[in-house]
Amino acid sequence: MRGLLMKNNNPTPAPIALFVYSRLGHAQRTINALKRNLLASDTELFIFSDGPKTKEKIPEVNAVRKYLRSVKGFKSVKIFESRKNKGLAASITYGVTKIVNKYGRVIVVEDDIFTSPYFLTFMNNALNYYENDSRVISISGYTYPIKDLPETFFLKNAECWGWGTWKRGWDLFESDGKKLLLALEKRNLASEFDFNNSYDYTQMLKDQIAKKNNSWAIRWYASAFLKDKLTLYPRVSLAQNIGVDGTGTHGGLVNVYSVNLSKRNISVGKIPVIESREARKKFELFFRKIRSRYYRVFVFAKNYIKRALLPQ
Repeated sequence: MRGLLMKNNNPTPAPIALFVYSRLGHAQRTINALKRNLLASDTELFIFSDGPKTKEKIPEVNAVRKYLRSVKGFKSVKIFESRKNKGLAASITYGVTKIVNKYGRVIVVEDDIFTSPYFLTFMNNALNYYENDSRVISISGYTYPIKDLPETFFLKNAECWGWGTWKRGWDLFESDGKKLLLALEKRNLASEFDFNNSYDYTQMLKDQIAKKNNSWAIRWYASAFLKDKLTLYPRVSLAQNIGVDGTGTHGGLVNVYSVNLSKRNISVGKIPVIESREARKKFELFFRKIRSRYYRVFVFAKNYIKRALLPQ
């Protein structure tokens, strides 16, 4: 197990829970990247394949499942095929709960997450190092494209693009968005939750309650935030979302979240287990920057459409 920091008496790599649906190309890229990780051959891979939402999706889902049955390069591969369409939120909740209840910890990857060869090493080192520290709820493999961050740092946040946790962390997940929003408002924490009003996380939670989205991730973040729990981040991202191309849940107009993956391992430990004020401020500035960019793109598109509709 090359590169694995033996911090505790549980050196066995954490299992991976991989969630897939109907995008064969994305799933192939995600799995091939995981296979190039240094710990892949020592890691158990559990794949949760959601069922087709419509009849039109059946061929695409079947194509993905056919490919999954050929996957090798891991210690073991087990596939769970759902007959019905659960949706990503229910699939994540079911799969993560199943794995942490059996193994005590898990590394979670969706079918549009492309990882560095050092992703599993970092995740396992961090999961081992902070396993018994209740202040830490999760480990993030993704970091926004922000310069000059510390080697590792903590934020009172929780990410969803390549992450890991323990049973003790996942047990704090509250699926009821209404309860989370009520707690935020009662404690007057919405501004802090939104990184000093730089990102509309509270609105995302309200939209989830109104069924305008079905985000499990906003509820995971809110659950961690309200418990004052910390997530560890690497200085340079070890995971990249390749689904911000209009094909998936995270599809968007422009990919402001694109990163260059780390070409080396990120060391773990020897930092205070407190939120980094420096990193939090840089995240806030990044959020304000992308909000401004999205607004400019929106105004340009709106004006372009108005001009196009004018009589010639």
